[in-house]
Amino acid sequence: MSAPLDTSDEVLSGEAVAIDVQPIGFVLRAAGAIIDLLVGLGVFLLTLFLRVWLADIGVLDETTDRIALVVSIVVSFVVLPITMEVALKGRSLGKLAVGGRIVRLDGGATGFRHAFIRALLGVLEIYMTLGSVAVLAGAFTARSQRLGDMVAGTYSQRVRTPRLAPSVPVMPPMLAGWAEIADVARLPDRLARRISQFLQSAPRMVPAARDRVARALWEESAAFVAPIPAAPPEQILVGITVLRRERERRALDLADRRAEKLTGRRIGVTPEGPRA
Repeated sequence: MSAPLDTSDEVLSGEAVAIDVQPIGFVLRAAGAIIDLLVGLGVFLLTLFLRVWLADIGVLDETTDRIALVVSIVVSFVVLPITMEVALKGRSLGKLAVGGRIVRLDGGATGFRHAFIRALLGVLEIYMTLGSVAVLAGAFTARSQRLGDMVAGTYSQRVRTPRLAPSVPVMPPMLAGWAEIADVARLPDRLARRISQFLQSAPRMVPAARDRVARALWEESAAFVAPIPAAPPEQILVGITVLRRERERRALDLADRRAEKLTGRRIGVTPEGPRA
């Protein structure tokens, strides 16, 4: 009997479809929290210098200065985090730096209530305990949630993903002659999609695995390709993909020309002029 799948970290859409999302790792989350902590301390130091200056010129007395101290603490470590998180839709300077965003457990956007709970508990678990409570909570939860996240029902989601470099296959020079007489029309569409997906991910694969998958795909495709070229499997797969792309482009061009003959005008042009 197979072991049940662990779906505790899955996010489901309204149609009960699992959405592939990733929480920020513990180290990155800690780095972002340190940046936010430094921002809060910086604002507090600015208010400290302002209080000292106002006291020097006689604007603040001892009682008023104590009130100003409490206000500056609240503004620096409670109001500022709440304001930034609400204004930036779950983000802060630290989260922007590490590529994270605070979201609900179901993946939805957070609001003022979530930010308020996280900021209040953050005073306890980050500032009053020097971050020890937040570190312990984050280290032993699957999504690196601190205490404020557990109470508010939130976690830090990864929103910065590596950008994929565009890759357009080009016919290998060694297959130029073969391409003029090759027939790949019988290749099933599903198999063609698998080949295209492999070529997109091939540069990131381990060489041994890349060669093994290329050989398996070519062995599966050989029955639908004529004639059989003498070239490495991956190069043949590239050639097949380019030929199918060109065949589909020619089919679309032919369909456009037929439509032009039937309608008497260019495709994409209306009697009033070109369509937007």
